[in-house]
Amino acid sequence: MSTPRAEAPARRAPAVIGPGRPAWWAVGLGVLVTVLVTVDLLGRGALERMDLRVSEVVSDWGLRDSAAYWPVWVLTQAGGRVTILVVLAGLVGWIAVRRRSLLPLVRVLVALVLLTAVVYGFKYGTGRTAPAYPGSFFHRDGASYPSGHVANAVLMWGVARWQAVDFALPAAAQRAFWLLAVVGPGVTGVAMVALNFHWVTDALVGAAVGMVLLGVVHALDATVLSRFVRAPRRRTAA
Repeated sequence: MSTPRAEAPARRAPAVIGPGRPAWWAVGLGVLVTVLVTVDLLGRGALERMDLRVSEVVSDWGLRDSAAYWPVWVLTQAGGRVTILVVLAGLVGWIAVRRRSLLPLVRVLVALVLLTAVVYGFKYGTGRTAPAYPGSFFHRDGASYPSGHVANAVLMWGVARWQAVDFALPAAAQRAFWLLAVVGPGVTGVAMVALNFHWVTDALVGAAVGMVLLGVVHALDATVLSRFVRAPRRRTAA
C-alpha cells in the first residue's frame, strides 16, 4: 500500500509593493501642515493671499467655460467618493469570496467614518468659501476647506493598495492600486484647482488630512481590527 504524499503547501503570491503604511514622521508632518495652514488662513495670512493669486490665474484660463471642462472634470473623479467606492466594492467583494475575510470591509468602513467625521468637521468648523465666491471668506455657508476629494483619494486609494498587498492579489493588481494611490491624489488636486473648485491650500490640507487618517486606520488595524476579525491573508492569488 503506497504512502500518500504530503500535500504541498500553497505557494504565496509575492508582495511586489509595500502596503503603504505612512511612517510616523509622515503622519506627524500631516498634522503639522494641517495646523499651520489652518492657523495662517484663519489669521488671513500669506497663504490666503497666495490662494487668491492662483485663483485669479486659473480664472483667466477659463477652463470651466471651455471644451476642456469635461476632460478635466473627469480627472477630479480620481478622488470622487462614488468612483472609489465602486472600485472598493469590487475589491472587497472579491476578497470576501476568495479569501473568506470581512477584514477589508471593516477597514473600509472605519476609514469612511473617520474621513466623513474629520473632513466635514473641518469644513463646517472653518466655513471657508470656495473660489466661486468673490474672495476667500469664513462663514457658515462655506464648506471648501479642506478638499474632501483629495483627502478621499489619499485615504481610500491607500486602503485599496494595502488590501491588494495584504491579501496577495496578483502582481498586476498590486501595481495598479499602487499607481492609483500615488497618482490619484495629485491628479485630483491639480484638476480641482485648475477648474477653480478649490483653493491650493484646500488641496494641500486635504492631502495632509488623508495621510494622517491613513496612518490612524493602519494603527487601529494593528491594535484592534485584525485581532477581532478573522483574516486569512497572504494566500495564493487566484
